[in-house]
Amino acid sequence: MAQNLAGGDIPVPRVLLRNAGLLVAFSLAAVAIGRFGGIGTTQMPPAQAVQVLDLTVEDRPDGRVDLRNAADGRLVAEVQPGEDGFLRATLRVMAQARLREGLSRTPPFRLTRWDNGTLSLDDVATGRRINLEAFGLGNAAAFARLLEQGRGAS
Repeated sequence: MAQNLAGGDIPVPRVLLRNAGLLVAFSLAAVAIGRFGGIGTTQMPPAQAVQVLDLTVEDRPDGRVDLRNAADGRLVAEVQPGEDGFLRATLRVMAQARLREGLSRTPPFRLTRWDNGTLSLDDVATGRRINLEAFGLGNAAAFARLLEQGRGAS
C-alpha cells in the first residue's frame, strides 16, 4: 500500500504491480538478448590503417612546438605560440597523462588515417587513443595536415 499526502493508505491493485514487474523483466531480457546476442546492434568492420605517422614533440624555449617524424627526425611542422590551439592542447593533454603515470616523454605519438576516413591519435606509451573527428572536422583537419606534411618529410 502507498500513502497519500494526508497520511492515509492508498490501495495499489496487485494486477498493476504484477504488470509493472513483468514490464521491468521484459526490458531487462530484451537488453540482455541485444547485448549478448548481437540482435538489433550494428557493427562496423574493423578499419585498416592506410597512413601512419609517428611524431615526437619538442617544446622550444620560445614557446613553439616542433613536431618531428620519429622515424628519421625530420621536422614535420612547427607550431607557433597562439596557433593550432586544438593540436597543441591535445598533445599537451596526452603528454601530461604520461607524466602523471611516471612514463617517459620520449615515445612517439602515432597519428593514423584509417580506410574509413577517420583519424586517430595514439599514445604508444599509455595505449590511449583519441578519435579526432569526435572534436569536429575542423579540428581533425589540423592533424590531417600533419599527415600530408609528414609524407613530404619522409
